[in-house]
Amino acid sequence: MSRFLAITAVRDFEGRVRQAITGALHGDLQTLPPEAIAGSPADILQHTAGAAPEVLLLGPGINPEEALKLAVLFDLQYPEISLVLVTPTSPELVLAAMRAGVRDVVSPEINVNDLRILLERCCTAASSRRRGMSMATAPDQESGRVIAVMSPKGGVGKTTVATNLAIGLAKLAPMGVVLVDLDLQFGDVATGLQLEPEHSITQAVHGAAAQDSMVLKAFLTVHPAGVYALCAPRTPAESDYITADHVTQLLTQLASQFQYVVVDTAPGLGEHCLATLEQATDGVWICGMDVPSVRGLHKCLDVLRELQLLPRNRHVVLNFADRKSGLSVQDVEATLNVPVDVVVPRSRTLPFSTNRGVPVLQSKTRDAAAKGLQKLVDRFNPSSSIQSSRKLHRRVVVA
Repeated sequence: MSRFLAITAVRDFEGRVRQAITGALHGDLQTLPPEAIAGSPADILQHTAGAAPEVLLLGPGINPEEALKLAVLFDLQYPEISLVLVTPTSPELVLAAMRAGVRDVVSPEINVNDLRILLERCCTAASSRRRGMSMATAPDQESGRVIAVMSPKGGVGKTTVATNLAIGLAKLAPMGVVLVDLDLQFGDVATGLQLEPEHSITQAVHGAAAQDSMVLKAFLTVHPAGVYALCAPRTPAESDYITADHVTQLLTQLASQFQYVVVDTAPGLGEHCLATLEQATDGVWICGMDVPSVRGLHKCLDVLRELQLLPRNRHVVLNFADRKSGLSVQDVEATLNVPVDVVVPRSRTLPFSTNRGVPVLQSKTRDAAAKGLQKLVDRFNPSSSIQSSRKLHRRVVVA
């Protein structure tokens, strides 16, 4: 998918754009010659591959006046596309560009890092506009699915499952998935995805971001696989400034902007976890193949039934499955009193991928653990041929 379109003949600038996109932003770049500026927006978009781009770069190497005339037409006919004018700037030109609907005016000498930040912000704006237009035409449209990945005990691979689930869902809905690290004291989503976030959830739940979804998106970190991430606070002490009400507001905002909101929660049933369950459409319960983990999950499910906080969709994942553990899938199901939906066998690949910061569903690894995680992703695919939960349960038990 070509998310970026540039009308330019300056190869040096085109090369910098490609560098900015590679490894940081989902999608690729398509370029058109300067002569394309004379055509209409429809003529220009006929040359693009697939869907319309999210960002249109006008220049360098084209007449600014002609570029602004084209920008006016794009702003009227395709307001969801972010326009960037690349030319030497002046106050008069910047003012004219603003009136024409151009989002940014930048110098042709802009460096790769600044260009990457610019393109990321333009994509965020384009995504918000598209979603806003979609909701305007379909006001009764449901919010995105909020998927709570939970476990009463730590050490069962919850973050590994959450990161792989987000990466897998991004293949179904590129740039339509956000992963929230709600293990506020010791969250590892940033490590699991090899991210270095500029912002954390602490900034996202305070100030203007708590009131404006567009501002909130500026605090998200973009993963090259097409996933947004909202990472945990930098220090455990910052978790004291995040309340359950903050979590409720945050998830409501994100569900209005994304098709899938995956929440990696902290172990146990703290206030942030309970606030997540109140918003969740789906609960993914992670259980290890050991007696303490199974009994802990059994108690957890009983408590949540009494509190009436079980999400309407349940997905039980048996992680680290091993025939030599002394337990079978049937033993686990008998203790939990619920079927196991997905089995992820013990694998050397998963710890290795976690240490690398590259989820197995992002790489081309093919083993039983990756297949198990893909089955979990398929449960959220609207077009999946597997729709009956009973069939899923029966397959797992037989295996």
